[in-house]
Amino acid sequence: MLVLAPHERAAAGLFLGFQYPVEIPGVSNVQFLREALNAQRKGRDEKPLSGAEFLKLARAQADALSMDQDMLKRPVNVGFSGGEKKRNEMVQMGIVDPKLAILDETDSGLDIDALRIVGEGINRIMRKPDKAVILITHYERLLSYVAPDFVHVLSAGRIIRSGGPELAAELEREGYAGVVA
Repeated sequence: MLVLAPHERAAAGLFLGFQYPVEIPGVSNVQFLREALNAQRKGRDEKPLSGAEFLKLARAQADALSMDQDMLKRPVNVGFSGGEKKRNEMVQMGIVDPKLAILDETDSGLDIDALRIVGEGINRIMRKPDKAVILITHYERLLSYVAPDFVHVLSAGRIIRSGGPELAAELEREGYAGVVA
């Protein structure tokens, strides 16, 4: 997969979620999402969705994440709060329906309600036998909504310890210092 261009990786089913999703002034959220989805569909030799088909999908994804429909009309992430950006990212993930999602600190900047909604969104979209999520976090709180199968601790680019959900609880109690030492 590393030899593929970014758009080819996306068409193959890779989705990246960012700690700080960027704003794209002048680009309509709904147009961005439709172009992204149809570009991926084209890369997989699938027919593009019509405007009506796409709007139905986008509205369903926004509703499932309690995101105001008007946010689909706004420029991508412009003026969105941290929680709104993360919900928008989950709407994007739901629309493109990836095989593998790498989510970098998805819990960053979320209040309690947004954390629950985003966690439920990850489960709804990605908890299927043919899908996988790499969820990067420093805190256990998101893991109360998205239960991990495996927990890995990385340091200096290497996995230094692995375990199940109990490892996350241990790290929350005792910190990283003992594991990294």
